[in-house]
Amino acid sequence: MNPNPNPTCFAYDAVEQLHTLPGHPENRERLQSVMALLEDRGLLDAMQAVPVSSVPRSQLHWVHAPAYVDHVQALDEAGGGHLDPDTYVVPGSYRAALASAGALIAVVDAVITGKARNGMSLMRPPGHHALPDRGMGFCLFANVALAARVAQRVHGLERILIIDWDVHHGNGTEAIFYDDPTVAFFSTHQYPYYPGTGAAEDVGQGPGRGTTMNVPLPPGVGDHGYLRIFDELLIPFAMRFQPELILVSAGYDAHWQDPLASEGLSLLGFAQLASRVRDVAETCCAGKLAIALEGGYNRTVLSYGVMNTLLALMGEEAGAEDPIGPPAYAVPDIDDIITRIKRIHHLA
Repeated sequence: MNPNPNPTCFAYDAVEQLHTLPGHPENRERLQSVMALLEDRGLLDAMQAVPVSSVPRSQLHWVHAPAYVDHVQALDEAGGGHLDPDTYVVPGSYRAALASAGALIAVVDAVITGKARNGMSLMRPPGHHALPDRGMGFCLFANVALAARVAQRVHGLERILIIDWDVHHGNGTEAIFYDDPTVAFFSTHQYPYYPGTGAAEDVGQGPGRGTTMNVPLPPGVGDHGYLRIFDELLIPFAMRFQPELILVSAGYDAHWQDPLASEGLSLLGFAQLASRVRDVAETCCAGKLAIALEGGYNRTVLSYGVMNTLLALMGEEAGAEDPIGPPAYAVPDIDDIITRIKRIHHLA
């Protein structure tokens, strides 16, 4: 199915199933649905599987305070509890979170060393809300931030671009790199919405000023608006930064049927976003692209969204499927948003 000698890879381990809480939106049924669809369509056999191991504590401390890591482990071993009202820990959560971070690192290792062209970590819990000293928003450890640091400190890369298309702002990722000029951060997100961060004027600080681009959006932007944002804002932002690796926080909660948000994307829209990012990676960094799973709480949407993303990574986005279809409502005009952000970031 994929003749490329450097194929798309994926990382999955059933240890993620240990982290679950019945009735919580972020539970193990999310990936049960995803893996079942990928198996049914034959995609797992068409990709290269990379083994998953836990992120070492030494690398975890590159992003997280040791006291916070100890707290998560202790809460797990004590029978569980909450890091905040939304973010739970149960026995096994600590193992699952270490493996979730380690899986993305394994994908990054494969991509940087040329064993794979690109890839995706199919693991949970998610990570883009996790701050250095606390978890929040369903997230325990900052998976994408950890992978960026490993790419730099283990593999010697200098410039990493992180793209976050989850419907919620990746406040944890932003905070970790806000003053760091070596890691650029681009985020589209519904605004004002949880967690309340990500204003257009938040562009980084100190030596990192200008390497954060936030694109706060009203509800209902939809496929066309998102593609305009990627074409008119992301692409010139990436071309100017010239990353050596692109990481993506891929949430599927911007879909119009997600129960927690209302951005209006379709399943074919996610395939188009993934294709755009793949093309940017091909132009900037020899295709080096690794994607991490974040949100998405309609299981049908999540399953097909992940599948369509993987098809795009494989160059087979023409096979993307959308059993739900597009929304039947008008989308807002985003001309002013695009113009404003171009002005803030001095883009032509």
